[in-house]
Amino acid sequence: MNADDAQQLGESLLVLQAQAGDRPSFHKLVDLYQQRLMYFVRRLMRTPQECEDVLQETWLHAFRSLGQLQSPRAFRVWLYRIAYHCAMSQVRNLDAADQITESAADSGAIDSWDELLLMENVELVHAVLERLSLAHREVLTLRFLEDMDVKEIAEVVGCSEGTAKSRLHYAKRALRSMLEEEGYE
Repeated sequence: MNADDAQQLGESLLVLQAQAGDRPSFHKLVDLYQQRLMYFVRRLMRTPQECEDVLQETWLHAFRSLGQLQSPRAFRVWLYRIAYHCAMSQVRNLDAADQITESAADSGAIDSWDELLLMENVELVHAVLERLSLAHREVLTLRFLEDMDVKEIAEVVGCSEGTAKSRLHYAKRALRSMLEEEGYE
């Protein structure tokens, strides 16, 4: 058994215990995912307060509906799907749905989060991420921060695998183009 399998097994055990009503196990799940989920939600929302609201709603919904989760191994994707839906609900309530645009650029793509992190100016990368459309920010964050594959991204955002793959492709190109506009090559 490798480390990833052991981690997945431990997480599945926590999920089963939380489903059985063990609150400390649920709190451990919150501890495991809070920072990562916050990073994802911050890429979707405009203000820290909106982010906090979405996170609170996400954990409340997860707590209330954890018993409905059929497979403990699906917890991560299920949780991100809840966060995504809470964020989209908040966006709609704020009349910000016009943020979702598809923009294509003609330059090369970025292939890994490590490539982004190795760039000299991480602040620039984060600033450029904020300028991308909501659809692009969400797929880049799920792919490179959470290491989700196209199928998992499609499940989280509620689209086909082809659409998720296309969004990821264009998001990478748009990010690269914006970075080049900022003088990073």
